[in-house]
Amino acid sequence: MPIKRPIPELVDLSSSATKPSLTMQAADYGHKKVLKSFKQSFVLAVFAGAFIALAFVFYITVTTGAHNSGWGLTRFIGGVAFSLGLMLVVVCGGELFTSTVLSSVAWAQKRVTTKQLLGCWARVYAGNFVGAMLTLAFIMMAKMHILDHGNWGLNALSIASHKLEHSWWQAFSLGVMCNLLVCLGIWMSFSSKESAGKAFLVLLPVAMFVSSGFEHSIANMFMVPLGIVIKASADTQLLNTAIEAGIHIELLTIKQFITANLLPVTLGNIFGGAVLVGLAYWSIEPKQSSNSSIYPIKNTDINLSYLNSLEHAMLEQMKRLRVADLASDNQITFSEELNCKAALKLLIENEQAGAAVISDDHQLQGYISQQDLLRGLWGEDFDSEVAVSVKEYMQSPVYTLSPEQSILSALEPMIVDQDTLYPVNQGGFYMGGEVLSFKERLAKAASKMPSAYPVVFNGKYVGLLTRDAIAQWVVNFNQPQMQQKKDLSVA
Repeated sequence: MPIKRPIPELVDLSSSATKPSLTMQAADYGHKKVLKSFKQSFVLAVFAGAFIALAFVFYITVTTGAHNSGWGLTRFIGGVAFSLGLMLVVVCGGELFTSTVLSSVAWAQKRVTTKQLLGCWARVYAGNFVGAMLTLAFIMMAKMHILDHGNWGLNALSIASHKLEHSWWQAFSLGVMCNLLVCLGIWMSFSSKESAGKAFLVLLPVAMFVSSGFEHSIANMFMVPLGIVIKASADTQLLNTAIEAGIHIELLTIKQFITANLLPVTLGNIFGGAVLVGLAYWSIEPKQSSNSSIYPIKNTDINLSYLNSLEHAMLEQMKRLRVADLASDNQITFSEELNCKAALKLLIENEQAGAAVISDDHQLQGYISQQDLLRGLWGEDFDSEVAVSVKEYMQSPVYTLSPEQSILSALEPMIVDQDTLYPVNQGGFYMGGEVLSFKERLAKAASKMPSAYPVVFNGKYVGLLTRDAIAQWVVNFNQPQMQQKKDLSVA
């Protein structure tokens, strides 16, 4: 059966959102984090762990010997210094566990599975730990603890041991408050496109949680082990001075660290960020009715009331189009067990480049294209006796769209390689290379991404958006207007 698509029609301007909400941006933010490759995600997590560790080094340095400056002011200065860590994560790029938990929004929208979500959290957490330990090794080799006649080390011992004096529920609560502020800072940064704006927006929330003594699991991965290593390697004089100063260095053990701090603080960070920020904002986000069709805008004959809308430029109309307006819900789908040869035959018969792979309850399992199927058959030398299933060669996980998402945001990855067109990092800084005009870069920026994306609504597969459908809308854009003007002239 050939593909059937509705005749493209302009959406109702009064009901279409022109800009995604912060909640939708958070969902996309989390979705991209979950779908990153293990290597990319893990390496970026190592960087983030190192950034946070360096921020704590900065904190220790600026607060050492500052006893006469006043308790509150000293902690505020330290908090501002520590905010460098999250600034580096936001501007330079990094996967930090405490902000990654915002991917709970994408999970709530059923865009990722629980397994994918927990897998992402685990690899980022592990990467952060590796980054913190690498930084710790360099700090100890540099003998930072003997700075200021050993006062730097005494300050580090005091900070580390104090973190182990909390009760379990106290540590949990401090973890909740910490990541509530961290994730609110990240949430605010979604409203800015400029790196300087993002850096400023995260500064005060981080300064507040640090100066207030809230607990950050990744920071503690560096800080408490630093205290343990200093205790194990420092000379007797330094340790005696610490004991005389009332520092409980006997608490600095690995067991005490894990049970009294790392575990409750990590759980508190998850609750504060994933639940109190991510899921809380998602719960109040306006949602479409679950009974809504993939085509909430019906195909009707054009009438005179749309004349002003039709005279708008094509780009302005595209800004108002949603994925639901052009996606198709009558494309064929496959099960994971289907034979690749049979799947390829069905794609050819139905004139489709690819199809979604779904379960019996319409949960999206992956996506497979003609190229994927041919690659699988080629790998078996096109042997007719060998059975190759769709599951073996389908793309999974796969990037998905939501029905209310902007068509322009869905089209861009299909046609443009953003890294080639805009050779800048996540913070907007130029990364170097040949200096070319925008048109020259655009000519080289051919996309390597798929030309079709599954659409998921309320956790279920509901349709497919293809580049062909968008191209057809572009071609047909002027036809209704020309026909209407013709009818008016006849009248």
